[in-house]
Amino acid sequence: MTARHDLWRPVSGCDAGCLPGPGETAAVPVARRLGRLAAVLLMLAAGALLAGLLPVLPARERRAALRGWARGATRAFGVRLVARGRLPRRPSLVVANHASWLDVLALLAVAPARVLAKREVRRWPLVGPLAVAGGTLFVDRARPRALPAAVRRVAAVLRAGHPVAVFPEGTTWCGAVLDCRPGGGFRPAVFQAAVDAGVPVVPVRIGYHLAAPAPGLSSARAGGPTTVGAFLGTESLGRSVWRVLGARGLTVTVTATAALHPGRDADRRRLARAAESAVHLVPPRAAAPAVPPRAAVPRLPLAPVSPRAAAPEVGLAA
Repeated sequence: MTARHDLWRPVSGCDAGCLPGPGETAAVPVARRLGRLAAVLLMLAAGALLAGLLPVLPARERRAALRGWARGATRAFGVRLVARGRLPRRPSLVVANHASWLDVLALLAVAPARVLAKREVRRWPLVGPLAVAGGTLFVDRARPRALPAAVRRVAAVLRAGHPVAVFPEGTTWCGAVLDCRPGGGFRPAVFQAAVDAGVPVVPVRIGYHLAAPAPGLSSARAGGPTTVGAFLGTESLGRSVWRVLGARGLTVTVTATAALHPGRDADRRRLARAAESAVHLVPPRAAAPAVPPRAAVPRLPLAPVSPRAAAPEVGLAA
């Protein structure tokens, strides 16, 4: 398929044709789906209460609260969360592939961070206030001139000691169809923030898999990549949420790869390409931790490598 995008607002080449058709995935009974929906609504209500508490909590407690809420919300949707690899203990720029609205929950459940999101998220019911309270950074994708200021804000937050998570593909892609690769790749602008702040970049792979095939389908499909959780094209959010609520055995795996340590004069484009390669070359079902011991981590020729040890959508361009 052909990916379509412009410089500032990429448009995914993935559409409804990438989503599973009727009967292609195992579904839970309607009663169970409604029970999950009730649990999600309760978590949203809890999130609304949490939004009022987050601004007054210390940073560590705020991250713990966000992690707990995100894990609870993920379970409410009936989604199993698996985390692999380890993140640096010091502030870092976490960059991940983007397939679904679920990506944000999965990231926050593993690595609570201030997320860079499109401005429209601020107006979303319930989610918007929680995003604001959680310190989400917003950018107006319709104003290219606002991009440098957004990058400076990200750098300032990183310097202040807070991790920041971004989705540098700029839009959602299904991630499971072999001929559907991100047309624009990782857009490099936000990587400049990591260079300016002197923090590592942590490439993270988010993948969705099914633990059980639909009746009548080959069991070989169990555990394979799925687009059940994807949010693509012109599909409504409600339809996507309803499909996730009905999925049986949906697992989201968050795999942190080896951190990249750019030097002071690192090229953000080369850094973006290295991070993109790390994300898309991670075996989705690797049993071993994604990050080997520090001594075994190759030093990529991005720029002089720092000797320091590792301790919702936005379109970003050059």
